[in-house]
Amino acid sequence: MSQSQHIIIVDDEAPAREMVGDYLRMHGFTVTLCDGGKSLREAIAVGQPDLVVLDLNMPEEDGLSIIRDLKARTNVPVIMLTATASPIDRVVGLELGADDYVAKPCELRELMARIRSVLRRTIPGKTVIETASSPAAKESTDHLVRFGTRWLDLEAQALRDDEGNEHPLTASEFGLLKVFAANPKRVLSRERLLELANARDAEAFDRAVDLRIMRIRRKIEPDPTKPSVIRTIRGGGYLFSPVSDKS
Repeated sequence: MSQSQHIIIVDDEAPAREMVGDYLRMHGFTVTLCDGGKSLREAIAVGQPDLVVLDLNMPEEDGLSIIRDLKARTNVPVIMLTATASPIDRVVGLELGADDYVAKPCELRELMARIRSVLRRTIPGKTVIETASSPAAKESTDHLVRFGTRWLDLEAQALRDDEGNEHPLTASEFGLLKVFAANPKRVLSRERLLELANARDAEAFDRAVDLRIMRIRRKIEPDPTKPSVIRTIRGGGYLFSPVSDKS
């Protein structure tokens, strides 16, 4: 890591958050510890982190409401810490925009692997976004894919309009768009989308696919109520129709 990445740990149990915090610091991360939603918001007001690790089961303000509030105001990646026997929390958390989850009590090496995986999908984009206006970047457009009213930048993992303004995109939404970009004019079932997107929790992801497609359509379709870019094929799944196909 060329620059220490900042991670906020949110857990109402002091021993748990301190254990995770110490482990991440030992591996070179900058860490802020928070005991709930209030302290998380105060920490983010000081400076936006690269990632938030959030316990879902807290007494004062539950993690799901914190995710909802956080995603409404920022695009910070979130990894949920969930009780082992709470699959519905995973589903709802993913639908709200969380990027991954780890069951509690968590294995620290697994949590580290999940954190690095999510950061790989999000951190590189910042560097590319900052340099996207350079002549070299303008000369190469191989990594750009047109999705309706937007451009998907596969290298920066970003969604932009024709003026270059970036539109928030979660890691899971990018994963779906990347699959569609690699499979234009092909009907993809939910099962195939899961397979190509390397979904770790097929059940939870499957129940969130339709919601994510709906959110993506709001961002890319000229008329989201009559989708023409990502179309629903009855009994089949979804199909990406590139703009160039329409005459």
